[in-house]
Amino acid sequence: MGRVFVAGSINMDVVATADRHPRVGETVAGWQVLYFPGGKGANQAVAASRLGAKTTLIGRLGTDAFGAELRTFLTAQGIDPGSIKETPETHTGTAIITVAASDNTIVVIPGSNALVSADDVAAVPLAKGDVAVSQFEIPLPTIAAFFQRARAAGATTVLNPAPAMNVSRDLLGLVDVLVLNETELGLLAGTELSDSDPYDRITDASRRVQTDADQIICVTLGKRGVLALIAGRPHHISGRAVTAVDTTGAGDCFVGAVAALLADGQPIQSALGYANVAASISVQRMGAGPSMPTIAEVSAALHAERPSST
Repeated sequence: MGRVFVAGSINMDVVATADRHPRVGETVAGWQVLYFPGGKGANQAVAASRLGAKTTLIGRLGTDAFGAELRTFLTAQGIDPGSIKETPETHTGTAIITVAASDNTIVVIPGSNALVSADDVAAVPLAKGDVAVSQFEIPLPTIAAFFQRARAAGATTVLNPAPAMNVSRDLLGLVDVLVLNETELGLLAGTELSDSDPYDRITDASRRVQTDADQIICVTLGKRGVLALIAGRPHHISGRAVTAVDTTGAGDCFVGAVAALLADGQPIQSALGYANVAASISVQRMGAGPSMPTIAEVSAALHAERPSST
């Protein structure tokens, strides 16, 4: 069985809940202020670890109270913290999140995440069968160095290009599995997309982003499920009808689950279906990192969907 290595961000999420989101210049009354471990890298690592993968997280924390709390949390999730460096010259990454009507807005202050460097990923013991995961909350040159090492070692590379930004074709060319939502796909493809667009339009955009025919493009579409381009053919996985409480971290849950299944040697179609179920569980509770499901929870959901024998 392979291992999962995640190079990425680690944040403390400061969550305010309210009945609705304020308009520009408006103040609204909220209900609660909550503190949750988060950051796209940490979320993806927690998801992979809870789903059975031996997981290492490469990142940075400040030497403040948030940093100490986050290290304790990540270690408790079974994640190897040996590649998480302490950075006294800056604060731990922080995300300010407003949750209202089961949707969220997020402002991320990178802090120590902005200092994750190519040297930080240089000593990672990647090998054939491992899965290397990253996203856009750490510097792009660090991601490129990480994926170059992964490619040289024969590991599978998984990129979640979020938050959305333009990126070079050279970096995309280092990616085996690209997991993104319709907004991120639209930016990379040079067109505006919504999650209600026809599947053929999303597939056409995916083809424009592909750097080679073997690259897998997986587009998460919220309630509509997942549309993936695999070996040149589109594959659709239907969404699951659940009552969402907080969608923060759902995409990260999906990415971590895909990585865990690929590290276990499962085919990509199985990994995507499993990840779709895992993400639907995560949105039914508050928080990002703490909402990631366990193997037992995903197994129970899969069992409930199977028709009973008579």
